[in-house]
Amino acid sequence: MTKLVEYFFSIGSPWSYIGLDAFAELAANNDVVIKPYLTTVVEENGGIFSRNRPEIRRAYWTRDLKRWARVRGKELLLDNRPALSDPTPASLFSIAAYLDNQDWIGVTRVLQHAFWSEGEDIGKPEVRSAIVNAAGFDGAALLRRQADEDVQSKWSADRVHARESGVFGFPTYVYDGEVYWGQDNLPFLERHLRGDRP
Repeated sequence: MTKLVEYFFSIGSPWSYIGLDAFAELAANNDVVIKPYLTTVVEENGGIFSRNRPEIRRAYWTRDLKRWARVRGKELLLDNRPALSDPTPASLFSIAAYLDNQDWIGVTRVLQHAFWSEGEDIGKPEVRSAIVNAAGFDGAALLRRQADEDVQSKWSADRVHARESGVFGFPTYVYDGEVYWGQDNLPFLERHLRGDRP
């Protein structure tokens, strides 16, 4: 039986990036349909941007992120990272791809890889367009679509739904009314999908 998992994530979240492939594999192996919701940290629910955390917690966060990146086989450019613009607008490419029944996971993957592993400035329209073009997607079409009403409406609605669903950080997975925060919670999500509801 097909199962629906709501997937809340941020293009600018390194945790979303390193957990994406593991989640996609889990979904494929468990007959899961993924419904994506893109937003930024939901501070109203207690989410805290990394830059606003005490330095000792930021240091631990960075160390833990590096450990998990190795486990997930991802290269992260964290040290000596170039100054980049806000990657949030790249979310509109993923939303447009989803609404047009394209490979939104593939679009998301190449954008996050470019940002987190290559230090590319995906906040710039021409940069993200070139990146998705190189991966075989239509960057010009996605660039045009990002301003369309349905794309903008989903972007706004996704934040409202995240807030109302109790989401505060990323990635977050919601299945059968149960919230799982963090890619390290994927084993618990998989147990639930296989019948072991907490």
